[in-house]
Amino acid sequence: MKRRDFTRRPGCSVEATLDLIDGKWKGVILYHLQSGTQRFGELRRRMPGITQRMLTKQLRALEEDKLVIRKVYAEVPPRVEYCLSELGESLRPVIDILKAWGESHQQRLSAAPEPVAVKKPKRAA
Repeated sequence: MKRRDFTRRPGCSVEATLDLIDGKWKGVILYHLQSGTQRFGELRRRMPGITQRMLTKQLRALEEDKLVIRKVYAEVPPRVEYCLSELGESLRPVIDILKAWGESHQQRLSAAPEPVAVKKPKRAA
């Protein structure tokens, strides 16, 4: 995935950071890898809503951005482990703050909006 050049645009550090962890799953993957090295199946079990294809795609993007290290063992069956790189570890405070904010606002965020009552106009007799 080709990264955009943010160096010539003032005030875009937030945009650059969000560009790295964009999407529904990258932040969640980084959060789970904070607890240590994990295999693909472990990550998949921790995120029941993600498909195998999407997890593979997101892990590849994180690896390409140097946030995650992928280690393949020459075994049968093959074993692949993922862990945070040094750069990925540097995002720990960002992920922790996102988690804390979500926990403190969880009730409001998960509350469904009130249904809007629609009144039908009365028909003329």
